[in-house]
Amino acid sequence: MLHDTSLSEWLLWRQSQFYPIVPFDAATDHLCWLDFTAANTELTDEMLADTELFGQWVTAQLARTGARYGYGGYNEHRTVYSRSSHFGDAAAGEPRRLHLGMDIWGAAGTPVMAPLGGMVHSFAFNNRSGDYGATIILSHQLDGRQLYTLYGHLSLADLQRCKEGDYLVAGQVVGHLGQPHENGNWPPHLHFQVIEDLGLYEGDYPGVCRYSERQRWLANSPDPDAILQLGRYCR
Repeated sequence: MLHDTSLSEWLLWRQSQFYPIVPFDAATDHLCWLDFTAANTELTDEMLADTELFGQWVTAQLARTGARYGYGGYNEHRTVYSRSSHFGDAAAGEPRRLHLGMDIWGAAGTPVMAPLGGMVHSFAFNNRSGDYGATIILSHQLDGRQLYTLYGHLSLADLQRCKEGDYLVAGQVVGHLGQPHENGNWPPHLHFQVIEDLGLYEGDYPGVCRYSERQRWLANSPDPDAILQLGRYCR
């Protein structure tokens, strides 16, 4: 179906219909914007090579700012992906470095809720270092428009409870932030991505693209903050 407006604009017009994706009280909680570009010189190669050290750095940023979660990453050109061969090697051609989703960094076990009603389209354990780990994709029909949401870096236990075709209402728990051994070897966080055309993908969809290909990938994955509405609370 063709639409007169972009998915990004369409989502912005419907923000009142979306449910919070993680527990967050705007009156008392805060967010810390985390930068994983080359501008962040605090993250050394040693930290990036060691998930525990990387996680300690994230925890320290949250403590320093009094934030409940770390936030950010959409359309961010991230040098942090050099920690994994999953995103390519510069010596073998242009690697993938442009992030297509939004990340929420927090404590393992934090529940993740569906922002709108939808069916479980597919799920998978993408078990490569640097990949999503436990992943769930929901399919949504909202006001006659089809879209998908992807939840990466979840707990393996969430996949055991998952069944394709199951319907989740807005606010129902989709999963929980996973530990490094089940989330692709990352400090605990959620990768949340909006996708207009999922194509033939099942349980997976690129969350990072080559910078030279950013226009077409970003067009198909608009800014998730239109749904999350958390950027306004960042320090």
